Amino acid sequence: MKLLDLLYLTLENFKSRKTRVIFTVLGVSIGVGAILFLVSLGFGLQKNLLEKITTQESLLTFDVTPSEAEVVSLTSSVLSEMKHIQGVKRVISQAVFPSQVSIGDFTSQATLNLIDRDYFKLNGTLPQKGRVFGKEGEEEAVVNSSLVSLFNLNENEILGKKLRFVVFRSAADEEGETKIIPLTHSFQVVGVLQAQGENPQAYLNIANVKEVTIKEYQFAKVEAVNSEAMEPVRDKLISMGFLVSALSDTIEQANKIFKIIQVVLASFGIIALIVAAVGLVNTMTISLLERTSEIGIMRAIGASPYDIMWIFLGESTLTGFLGGIAGIGVGIGSGSLFNWLVNIIASHFGRGALQIFYYPLWFILLIVLVSTIVGFIAGIWPARRAAKLNPLEALRYK
Repeated sequence: MKLLDLLYLTLENFKSRKTRVIFTVLGVSIGVGAILFLVSLGFGLQKNLLEKITTQESLLTFDVTPSEAEVVSLTSSVLSEMKHIQGVKRVISQAVFPSQVSIGDFTSQATLNLIDRDYFKLNGTLPQKGRVFGKEGEEEAVVNSSLVSLFNLNENEILGKKLRFVVFRSAADEEGETKIIPLTHSFQVVGVLQAQGENPQAYLNIANVKEVTIKEYQFAKVEAVNSEAMEPVRDKLISMGFLVSALSDTIEQANKIFKIIQVVLASFGIIALIVAAVGLVNTMTISLLERTSEIGIMRAIGASPYDIMWIFLGESTLTGFLGGIAGIGVGIGSGSLFNWLVNIIASHFGRGALQIFYYPLWFILLIVLVSTIVGFIAGIWPARRAAKLNPLEALRYK
């Protein structure tokens, strides 16, 4: 039997049993929609989380700190040596000092971080409000939300405020004494970071702080030129005596966890799809009983058992395919409705719009393919039964 003839017979049979076909397709679409809804939720949560905690540059960056034994220190000469390691693109330094920060007449304690302009890109963090440093020479500050809370302000109110700093550091020549260094300039707040339980923190561009002489840095960030260079660069930094960690390691672990979550979520949807497949088998079996006489006539006029089998397989496969297409609509529609409800709640608490569902094209195509295959498998048993019917007994069947 030709493919076009098979398709014609399948569509004609669908036309004569419209209501049954519609409900069968609907059953399959609910199973497919459940899978798409749950798995796309997992994809969306993964995408949202990783976009918030990282940048592209940070995935190629190592965090470097002196070891607990403090055999080596992060001095300017050591940082310069790191820059000449093969495979290193750039090195960013970070010096940390206790400080006193003031807004108007209000003063509090905070940790002051003196960093390079590109620190936030390599650290993988972006401000929740505002922006990072602009042009060189501009006296700007980025703070975290813990520091904002100290002054009883919200994130919008602190943007544009002027901060004054007094830096405290141990005097190099007199052990036990603390040197107090007021910074000459005031620094305008341009960005606010999510605190995530941290102490009050402020970040200044190290190029704009001339009053503090830095002999040793507490942290450094080393960016590799590409992913292939990461392992050689890591090995070299470790051989120099430093502790080395990478955000990419954390991201890799997070991706593994999200894959497990997606499999668990998909399993719930697969249960619904299995139930729909059982319903499809039942529908095809009823169709077989109703069309037994028709099968006998087709066999009598020359149709082979192979032709009969493919008529039933064609119907079940097309039902699975249509269920997959409809299931995409069900999944995306229910996801959009759920996302809309979540955004209403988020806006009530002052949060911005969220897109918690993500639909990769490859997954949509895969789920349609799986639905079609399920339809094909569900039709095998009824199709084999139809093909094995004795033509004379089929003609006598009432």
